[in-house]
Amino acid sequence: MAALDVQGREEALAIARALQGSGCWLKVGLELYAYTGPAMIHELKALGFPIFLDLKLHDIPTTVERAIRGFVQCGVDMINVHCSGGYDMMARAASAVQEEGSKLGSVPKVIGVTVLTSMSEDQFRLEMGVQRNLREHVVELAKLAEKAGLDGVVASAREAKDIRKNTKANFLIVTPGIRPAWSDAQDQARVLTPTEALAAGSSYLVIGRPITRSEDPRQALERLWE
Repeated sequence: MAALDVQGREEALAIARALQGSGCWLKVGLELYAYTGPAMIHELKALGFPIFLDLKLHDIPTTVERAIRGFVQCGVDMINVHCSGGYDMMARAASAVQEEGSKLGSVPKVIGVTVLTSMSEDQFRLEMGVQRNLREHVVELAKLAEKAGLDGVVASAREAKDIRKNTKANFLIVTPGIRPAWSDAQDQARVLTPTEALAAGSSYLVIGRPITRSEDPRQALERLWE
């Protein structure tokens, strides 16, 4: 998945057109959505891309349920919520996606965000005050997400092996924080290369700046395995 973490419609469309026909997904996150809204999703879908809407919904269960119904109507293929919103919030989100998607003839995947890949182990312990270690916390959130009916989670590839051991085979692991060997880590803390991530058990890889900030996004996409 190429993460379109840009602010403008034209910039997003230019990157999308460069990647058209490659078979990759596009991720529309909070930054792009704030500037372009649902119209951007429709334009990208018209270019033939599957869309992951990455807004990390985290609110009371009723609010998330109502909001997610609207996002499903935009035609997205995957959407996420924060696992830390709890079991009821996740279960109601999963149910709403299934119900709304069935009406439209296409049910998106709904996944849960565990711990952001920008957060290090030290930050997790000192700033968040969670007693168990980061890896254990991620696995427990993944197990809760599966129990609530979600299709998978967003997690670092560093935790992917442990998630695989504790969830069903078809449980999805969507992995951001991917950096090719030729790229800088930038603000990501828990990173792996694309090859390492797939070997660890990741289902989908989310890659942003190494592709989108490249002078030639298509060439950068094709170089990921170097």
